[in-house]
Amino acid sequence: MRLVFAGTPEVAVPSLRAFLASDRHEVLAVVTRPDAPAGRGRRLVRSPVGALADEHGIEVLTPAKPSEPDFLDRLRQLAPDACPVVAYGGLLPQVALDIPAHGWINLHFSLLPAWRGAAPVQAAVKHGDDITGASTFRIVKALDAGPVFGVLTEQVRRRDTSGELLDRLAESGSGLLLSTLDGIQDGVLEPKEQPAEGLSYAHKISVEDARVDLTQAAMHVDRHVRAMTPEPGAWAEFRGGRFKLGPVLPVVADKLEPGEILVERKRVLVGTGTDPVQLSEVQAQGKKRMPATDWARGTRIDAGEKLS
Repeated sequence: MRLVFAGTPEVAVPSLRAFLASDRHEVLAVVTRPDAPAGRGRRLVRSPVGALADEHGIEVLTPAKPSEPDFLDRLRQLAPDACPVVAYGGLLPQVALDIPAHGWINLHFSLLPAWRGAAPVQAAVKHGDDITGASTFRIVKALDAGPVFGVLTEQVRRRDTSGELLDRLAESGSGLLLSTLDGIQDGVLEPKEQPAEGLSYAHKISVEDARVDLTQAAMHVDRHVRAMTPEPGAWAEFRGGRFKLGPVLPVVADKLEPGEILVERKRVLVGTGTDPVQLSEVQAQGKKRMPATDWARGTRIDAGEKLS
């Protein structure tokens, strides 16, 4: 089939690679978010999907909004049979949805209708799901509500961060998306409407949402921090500044007050609502990321001092 691929971040790259390697589909162009400033020099940088398209000499479309007339005109000229989508990041208007004959087919990293929305993998880790997965569905106007073509399942491992889980889903999901387009081309795959039960939402996570509540049980603190790793990054306050936390490990030790810091010879513990957690890597405001033990050796921590 003739395809226009839509995606932006690194997580979309495995799917684009799968289509580029397929002898059944032709990628006419990619749609991605506009180049964005990055680094100390704040120079404009192409998205990972756009950069891969450039490497292969494929046309890159970067509308500020996919409702722009010039973009819609170009999409009509390309006349794709379908538009596979992975983490594009733009709201598609109905006029754009109507252009490809087989619609826009999205790869979403949850078992729909569970965790519709912007942060399904973070939600799965934070809520302690044992099993998650990915779904392919036809995009409709309502958020992640379109009929589903196929699914795959993935175990959430005990120490998974959202980044680690997402990396695995991006790879396995690329195969699911490719097989979905193969099935559509062959006329053997029909989507099924999502069930009404089991619906949940994973809203976009803000920096404030990533703040750690150390009055919660150690299990919930652990899940929250892993869910926020690597983005947007879990944090608490220390001496009035933002203090970022890498994954923590619940341990059996004498109880500490929530947020209370205890520096031992080979580990740094912080109190929660139940057992303490052991810190791994941390980043104090204005400092580099480092092992918690190195940070503690270089910081004179008073008895009873807390993260908050």
